[in-house]
Amino acid sequence: MDDVRASSAWVASHSSHVVVDSSGIEKVAETIDTIPKVNWDFEGIHYFDNGPLTVQYLFVLDALNFCFWPDKDLNYDNLAAGLKAALQNDKSVFDADRLQKYTGPELRELLKWPRPLPLEDERVRLLHEVGFELERSFDGKASNLVESCGKSAVKLVALVTRHFPGFRDHSVYKGHQVFLYKRAQIFAADLWGAFGGQGYGEFYDIGSITIMADYIVPAVLRQLGVLKYSATLASMIEANSQIDAGSEEEVELRACSIYAVEKMKELISMKSGKQVLSIELDLWLWSFGIQCPTLQHHRTLSIYY
Repeated sequence: MDDVRASSAWVASHSSHVVVDSSGIEKVAETIDTIPKVNWDFEGIHYFDNGPLTVQYLFVLDALNFCFWPDKDLNYDNLAAGLKAALQNDKSVFDADRLQKYTGPELRELLKWPRPLPLEDERVRLLHEVGFELERSFDGKASNLVESCGKSAVKLVALVTRHFPGFRDHSVYKGHQVFLYKRAQIFAADLWGAFGGQGYGEFYDIGSITIMADYIVPAVLRQLGVLKYSATLASMIEANSQIDAGSEEEVELRACSIYAVEKMKELISMKSGKQVLSIELDLWLWSFGIQCPTLQHHRTLSIYY
């Protein structure tokens, strides 16, 4: 995760369209004595049986956890709850051999969704990739992938990005490679949250995980006065214009969010004298954002978030 932090800091120091406001970070840190605790499954939408099937479910969920906005009625809850219902109906639905065979219409049927999903072909491709590599390298089980990381969240992210190309969330920005790894990190975070830091969710280095840079967190940070946008970028977002994946604007929105929350975490930790986890801040910011329906976020077609 050092690469994520270092490359995000580099973007923040060379940014042309997004500014991290230090005074905004300080104001937020001053108002927070402790991070409001948000339970991982606060909406009750996830499958959990305290065993390997939950790990398989979470890996499939995080393989598909991206780009809902093109369908105004579709969101993360539909995905999480739809996959949960499918698994409750058929415990073999996420077996590695079956993951390799799903079609777009079959995925829609699993989710009980009435029309094509955004980036549906990519979602199906990633399901096939997950099934193939789980079968080839981990005896078909995501739990074996997790067990092979030796209770290290950092090693888990490295293993996921090494074996599954669809999780390799990085860009080139002004000639420098930038690592963001949203979905690989959220898999570790989901395991930690679901299992309460025990069993499959026990990681001795969970504090190394950064926030998961998506659509919602940058918009919340802007509303809190932590991020400031150029007039051009602000008008693009307000007009719901699409921002290209890998563009300077898109990379800056995500990387500056990571850098800003790392700084926020440091200030809150110093103030409270306690360890603060980025994933706790991330869950708080994300839950804040999804409860604000008027929040305007950037729009990018991407398989990474």
